[in-house]
Amino acid sequence: MSKEKEYATEASMENVEHALSTTEQFIEDNQKTLTIIMFAIIIVVGGYWATKKLYIQPQENEAQNAMFFAQNYFEKDSFNLALNGDGMNQGFLDIAEGYSLTKSSKLAKYYAGVSYLNLGNFDEAIDYLEGFSCGDEVINAMGKGALADAYLEKGNTSKAISNYSSAAKIGNAVVAPAYLLKLGLVYEDAKEYNKALEAYTRIKTDFKASAEARSIDKYITRADLLSKK
Repeated sequence: MSKEKEYATEASMENVEHALSTTEQFIEDNQKTLTIIMFAIIIVVGGYWATKKLYIQPQENEAQNAMFFAQNYFEKDSFNLALNGDGMNQGFLDIAEGYSLTKSSKLAKYYAGVSYLNLGNFDEAIDYLEGFSCGDEVINAMGKGALADAYLEKGNTSKAISNYSSAAKIGNAVVAPAYLLKLGLVYEDAKEYNKALEAYTRIKTDFKASAEARSIDKYITRADLLSKK
C-alpha cells in the first residue's frame, strides 16, 4: 500500500473515531434529557394504542349496534324515529353526538342530514351535511348531492350547482350520472344552456351504460336549441 493511501486510511479512521467519541460524549452529557424524551415517546405511543383499544373500539362497537336500529327506521322512511330514536334505541342525532370519535358518528351525520332533507327541514339538513366527509367516495358524493338538494330547496342556485358538480366529480359510474343530470337541469333553470349541454354530453360520452344515458338525447337536443336562441 502506498504512503498516500496509508495516510488517507489513517485520516479516515481518525475521523470515524472522532465522530464516535463526539457522539458518546453528547449522549453522556445529555443522558437525562434523552431518557426523558425516550419515556415521553413511549408514553405517547402507548397512550394512543390504549385509547384506541380500550375506549375508541368499544365506542365504535356500541355506535354500530345503535346504527342498526336507526338505519332500519331510515329505510322505512320513518325519519323522525331515525333521527330521535324510539325511546329504547338511539337515533342518528344521539349517535352523532355521543360517539364523536367513531366512524359511525360521521355516518350518522350523513343520515341525519338526509333525514332532515326528507322531512323538509332544509336548514338542519345543511348543518349536518356541510363539511361532511368519510372514507367512502360514494357516500361522500351522495352527501354532496343531498347538500345540493337542500340548497336548491332554499333557492341558493350557486351552492346547489357547486355541490352537484362536486358530487359528479367524486362519484362513481353508479351515482355520477344522476348528479350530472340534476346539474344540467339547474343550469337550464338558470338559463346557462351551454353549461347544461356540457353536463348532459358528459353523461352521453362518459356514462354510456347508465340509466340516465338512455334518455339523455332529448335533454341534449333541448339544451342545444335553447343555447342557439
